Amino acid sequence: MIYKNQQNSRRSNDSSLTVVIKVGTTSICDEKTHFPLLSSLSLLVEAVLKLKSHGHRVVIVTSAAVGTGLRRLNISEKPSKLTARQAVAAVGQVRLMALYDNLFGQFRQPIAQLLLTKNDLADRSQYLNAVGCLEELLDMDVVPIVNENDTISTQGIRFGDNDTLSAITAGMIKADYLFLLTDVDCLYTDNPRNNPDAKPVHVCDNIHLLRETISISTSGSMLGTGGMETKLVAADLATAAGVTTIITHGAKPFNILKIIESDGTLPENNSVPLNTRFIAKNNPLIDHKWWILHGLHTAGSIVIDEGAAKAVTSSLRSSLFAAGIVEVKGNFVAQQAVQIVFRKSVEGGDSIDTIIGKGLVNYSSIEISRIQRCKSHEIVDILGYVNSECVINRSNLVRVVDAVC
Repeated sequence: MIYKNQQNSRRSNDSSLTVVIKVGTTSICDEKTHFPLLSSLSLLVEAVLKLKSHGHRVVIVTSAAVGTGLRRLNISEKPSKLTARQAVAAVGQVRLMALYDNLFGQFRQPIAQLLLTKNDLADRSQYLNAVGCLEELLDMDVVPIVNENDTISTQGIRFGDNDTLSAITAGMIKADYLFLLTDVDCLYTDNPRNNPDAKPVHVCDNIHLLRETISISTSGSMLGTGGMETKLVAADLATAAGVTTIITHGAKPFNILKIIESDGTLPENNSVPLNTRFIAKNNPLIDHKWWILHGLHTAGSIVIDEGAAKAVTSSLRSSLFAAGIVEVKGNFVAQQAVQIVFRKSVEGGDSIDTIIGKGLVNYSSIEISRIQRCKSHEIVDILGYVNSECVINRSNLVRVVDAVC
C-alpha cells in the first residue's frame, strides 16, 4: 500500500497524495554560465503535470533566484556582500517565475508564487494564514511555487537553505512525500565522486544512527547553499511531521511517480529508480508542536536538573516547573520559545549539557531567574503575582528525546 500521512485530511479522493518537490539550483541553471537549463525545467514541469493527472497535489520549492539574477545582470560570481546578493535575488526571482510561468503556461496550468521567511512563520496567525493559503491554492488546482524571500531575509532569520524550507513546507501542509532532487541518484556512505567504494543507502528509519555510519562532508554548489548534510536535516524535520522523504536525481523527475508507486520496494533489482527513502515517524508531531519546534525562533535556554528532565521526558509528560531549573541563558519575554537543556553531572566535577526539548515560556528570563529552584506556591511571594504554576506548560513543550539517563 502506498504511504499516506494520516494527518492529511485535505485529499480530493482516497488515492490523492500531496507531494512537495524541492528543486536545487544546479537543476535549474548552469553552475558556470548561469544560463537556465530549459531541458531540465521542462522535464520537471511535465513530471508535475503527470503527477497531477493521477490526482495528486503538488508543491514546488525552488532555488536559483540568485543564479538566475547573475545571468540577467551579467555578473560572473555570487557577491559576498549581503545587500548585493539580496539585490541579485530580487532581479532573479522575477525571471525565475517567468520561466516557470512560461513552461506551465504551455499546458494552461496556473501557478502561484509564495515567498517566505522565518519571521513570517514565527507568528502563529501568520503561520496559519500561510498554511491556509497553500491549501486553498492546492484546492484550486494551482501549483504553488515556494522560495525563501531572499530580498529581506538576513542571517538570523533565514531558513538557511531551501532543503530546510521544503521540509517546513511539507510539514505545514502535512504532505505525504517530500522529494529532494539533487545531482546524485541517492545518499551514499561517502562521496561517490571521490570514493569508488561508496555504497548507496536505500532506506533509513533512524537518521541519528545513519550519521554515525556515513560521511556527509560534501558542501553545496557554487551557486547553492545546501549539501548532503542539509538534506539529512530536512529529512529529519519532515519525517518528524509524518512525511516520507526521498533523495533522488534531479535530472530524472519522471522517477518521482515510479518511486511513489514502488511502495518502498528497494531499488536493488533495477525495476525501481535509485533513491534513498527516509521512513516517516509513526507518531508525528501535531501541528501546534511542529510550529513551536520548527517555526519559532529560539530566544534562549533553560537549564534543568535530572529530576525535572526525567519528569518532562517520562510517560507522564509533565510540565516544567521552576523547582527543576538551575540556570537561565539569554534574554527573552513570556511566550517566546526557548531550548530546554538537561545538565548531567559527571565524574571529576564536570557536566554535560543535552538539549531535550523546546517550549513556550510563561515567564520572562528575568522572572525565571528570580523563581528558579522555588516551589510553585512560592512564586507569588517572590514576584508578587502568578502567571502560571509552571514555567512551561506540557501542551507548549516539545520533547526531542524520549528519555534521559
